[in-house]
Amino acid sequence: MSESFPRLHARTRRFTLGVPRGFTISPDGARVLFLRTRSGTDPVTCLWELDTATHVERLVVDPRALDTDEENLPPEERARRERSREQAGGVVAYTTDSAATLAAFALSGGLYVTEPAKGTTRRLETPGAVIDPRLSPDGRHVAYVTSGSLRVQDLATGDDRALATPESDTVTYGLAEFIAAEEMDRHRGYWWSPAGDALLVERADEAPVQTWYIADPANPDRPAVPQRYPAAGTPNAGTELFVLGLDGSRVAVPFEHEYLTTASWDSHALSIVTMSRDQRTRRLFTVDPATGRSTLVREDTDEAWVEVVTGVPGHLDDGSLVWVADDEGGRRLFVGDRVVTPPTLQVRDVLDIDRDTVLFRASGDPTEIQLWTWDGHSLMPVSTASGVYSGRLAGGVGVLTEQSLEREGVSATVVLPSGMTIPIPSLAERPGLDLRVHLGRSGTRDLSTAVVFPSWHEPGSRRLPVLLDPYGGPHAQRVLASQGMYLTSQWFAEQGFAVVVADGRGTPGRGPAFERAVLNDLATPVLDDQVDALQGVAQQYPDDLDLSKVAIRGWSFGGYLAALAVLRRPDVFHAAIAGAPVTDWRLYDTCYTERYLGDPHTQPEVYDQSSLFADAAKLERPLLLIHGLADDNVVAAHTLRLSSALLSAGRPHTVLPLSGVTHMTPQEVVAENLLLLQVDFLKKSLGL
Repeated sequence: MSESFPRLHARTRRFTLGVPRGFTISPDGARVLFLRTRSGTDPVTCLWELDTATHVERLVVDPRALDTDEENLPPEERARRERSREQAGGVVAYTTDSAATLAAFALSGGLYVTEPAKGTTRRLETPGAVIDPRLSPDGRHVAYVTSGSLRVQDLATGDDRALATPESDTVTYGLAEFIAAEEMDRHRGYWWSPAGDALLVERADEAPVQTWYIADPANPDRPAVPQRYPAAGTPNAGTELFVLGLDGSRVAVPFEHEYLTTASWDSHALSIVTMSRDQRTRRLFTVDPATGRSTLVREDTDEAWVEVVTGVPGHLDDGSLVWVADDEGGRRLFVGDRVVTPPTLQVRDVLDIDRDTVLFRASGDPTEIQLWTWDGHSLMPVSTASGVYSGRLAGGVGVLTEQSLEREGVSATVVLPSGMTIPIPSLAERPGLDLRVHLGRSGTRDLSTAVVFPSWHEPGSRRLPVLLDPYGGPHAQRVLASQGMYLTSQWFAEQGFAVVVADGRGTPGRGPAFERAVLNDLATPVLDDQVDALQGVAQQYPDDLDLSKVAIRGWSFGGYLAALAVLRRPDVFHAAIAGAPVTDWRLYDTCYTERYLGDPHTQPEVYDQSSLFADAAKLERPLLLIHGLADDNVVAAHTLRLSSALLSAGRPHTVLPLSGVTHMTPQEVVAENLLLLQVDFLKKSLGL
């Protein structure tokens, strides 16, 4: 008998195992390195290489052959994987030298270097567990972090020395602090110089950050784990930058702003990007590595907030700056002093710069993310069919990944300068669902909406109970032209629901004004838009939706939205499942929360308006709260305090605590049974 969808969904880590990812193209375009597990249920990631001339791929590193214990990870690496939402094990990240002839990676705290051409992999001796190893561009050295120290090892001699050692147990060198990794998509804390003779290094000191304690009540013999958590309105970690030379030199690089959003060091410039605490000002500087003096290149301001865009700054071969900023109502690509994309094309990120060509992702239709290039003269689409695309570009060779509504999973293709294509097979499992997804627009605000019906449903034959399945918050979309976005929604539909997924105000893809509609209010616009979308869909399918039986489920921001829905609109929503919900924004982190709600000390009424606690007495519908007790992102206090407020108000509700579970809920049995329990709760709550 084939496995059930919930079990397969859990075993395959949401069908991500077996999918090729993490591509590196050699500068001559002759080879493509990538990561992939050996099957769709194998959680151990291997390193592979594809020869673009022979079209032959081969296994470079199989962690199992290195006899390592994947469970023996240093705490810093576990935290890094949680921040990056990494679901697999094995070689989950690697770096190469500039020629891509060497690759370095950490495995169970050990440091490894491999030479793909020779097929040899060796473990290097280190004084401690290794985090984030990075090869120098010339391939002569590898840098890494251990116990908060930044160290460099000479690959020829084995000489290993510390370039910077922490002055206290709250200091680290070379690691991204919590806020950078969680909210600014910066997962690194040091950058090699192009010559390989120096590094730009972040020093982070968490001493100013308040300490919280993550306890495991199911195991009272274990002490609570202390965690520095910068909640809204409280101090962040202090960050500094230094240029550390291999000759032992140390040059400070001072900057004024609270946040270091990113840095880059190429043959044209050492660049840093900083952002003010209120996130209304972003500055780009070039730095003289010999003196640490900074020169302002560009400043962007916005009355609401400036957006952090990954992949920039960068430079073309002629030194022209590549940048992304909001302009004339759109998020646009700038090359030098010239804006090269129209305001109707919303740039998502920059993926690569290959000599004079910029590869980037952008959306015209918010349900699609297409690939584009700017070659110095013209703007050209790389992808044309409906879908969600990403890619890489180097040496004139491209890698294109595609997801669509027409095919299952993720396809990856190498595109040669001649136009010849080489597929990189995906080994992912097939979900085994017959998707019935209808994309469109609904409601008075013309919101992007997906309606998912059971495969067995005949249009107009009966009215089905409705399940809203949103995320609904900033920086994430659910309504995209990709089958992978709707697998769980389709499974819920097969249990007898019409599932509605809507992206309301605050979600990306429709331009800065649409995103900024949630400024100073994370509750009203997002909830109004879910109601608006539901009513719009009901008008489109009047004989298929039963609005007397409407439920809503979600996780993280979606969990907040689900709880908000039954508390404030019980006339519309009759049951809710709130997973890991933010219930009081004062308990969430500085960068995310203050971007939308400002400082809780100066705008307490804004936080009160978006909190759930004042609405506790209004609950009159079934509410299931689910929370991992080991969650260090949205801590369990969110759910426990809301539960306490509901109890004080005499409002019955259900709480499901998950011992040892983090924000990602990676455990297979937990992930499987969570789906089954949710269906059972929904059916009982709606009287089905």
